[in-house]
Amino acid sequence: MASGGGYNDPSQKIDYVFKVVLNGDSAVGKSQILAGFSRNEFSLDSKATIGVEFQTRTLVIEHKFVKAQIWDTAREGRYRAVPSLYYRGAVGAMLVYDITKRQTFDHIPQWLEELRNHADKNIVIILIGNKSDLEDQRVVPTEDAKEFAQNEGMFFLETSALESTNVEDAFLTVLTEIFRIVNKKTLAAGEEQNDDTLGRGERTG
Repeated sequence: MASGGGYNDPSQKIDYVFKVVLNGDSAVGKSQILAGFSRNEFSLDSKATIGVEFQTRTLVIEHKFVKAQIWDTAREGRYRAVPSLYYRGAVGAMLVYDITKRQTFDHIPQWLEELRNHADKNIVIILIGNKSDLEDQRVVPTEDAKEFAQNEGMFFLETSALESTNVEDAFLTVLTEIFRIVNKKTLAAGEEQNDDTLGRGERTG
């Protein structure tokens, strides 16, 4: 089972490091989701992310210490440049849209295509419909998003960064699945980590 607790002891042995990227249109709440998970905070004054930033948080999954590196970037425009560094080594991804802005959902296939063109083919992906606290302004039906996620082999959750609803669950869903895949491959390969293991998310120790 995964534990949602954070650990800040710098001497703590880390068993795994998993890199997860956040993708989606500007202003859908990616930075707020990131802040809510890594620092348990929410700011209404959040400014657009400039360049690339990442936050880390250490969790316990099945008695192993897992450091999550969550990367967020701001890239606008249909032909935005893709920084290879952003995707390198990523083993998880969160595709985020705003349930009150249909366009942000309609752009998800483009984000998914970019992800699949540049990331590991076995990357674990979750589709996130953010701002579920604005139900009265909803324009993207839950069923539409759920069906799309199922067809594309993704997990799906609706979240509210403002109310911290399902933010923790979204990250734990991705991280626990990555752990399950990496651990299964590790067991199959014995104690040796092969280069083609999904755990290019780094295993330490």
